[in-house]
Amino acid sequence: MIEGGTMDFCDLVSNRSSIRSFDMSRAIPQEVLNRILNAGRLAPSANNLQPWHFHVITSPEVLEKIYPCYKRDWIQSAPCLMIVSGDRNSAWVRRHDNYNSIETDLTIVMDHLILAAAWEGLGSCWIAAFDPGIIREALQLDRNIEIYAFTPLGYAAPDALPSPKKRKSLEEITTYY
Repeated sequence: MIEGGTMDFCDLVSNRSSIRSFDMSRAIPQEVLNRILNAGRLAPSANNLQPWHFHVITSPEVLEKIYPCYKRDWIQSAPCLMIVSGDRNSAWVRRHDNYNSIETDLTIVMDHLILAAAWEGLGSCWIAAFDPGIIREALQLDRNIEIYAFTPLGYAAPDALPSPKKRKSLEEITTYY
């Protein structure tokens, strides 16, 4: 876990990891949540259209409706789920080939949110393997709204040890011209 302070960006990205066990007894202070959401709000998007919306779920009733969308019980240990959605019709479209930037824009904003959560000392885990229909129904979202990804948010449980990162070397993934 990372606590905000004097850590530089390279340390932040090196130490951030997916957390799958949370301390339910520790609520997330609203000012911490606001700083995380603001980091997302400030993310860049194509043509600055900002086609995203953040859904912060802490209500036990709404959480119970959303849990069935993901088949792993560990998400139920998080005091908060943060869902990122976006309106494909509000995203930038490239004229030459009709590429729609919604996935790119939502990827950037999700990354900002997760890194901000790590900076604040919170655990997260980017989840894309879920049934969007369950979330759509639970949140009563229109059909044009894409439910892109979500993350549980919370303070890591004492036994939540991050796994060592396995990454390819720079030489394997970089070509200089």
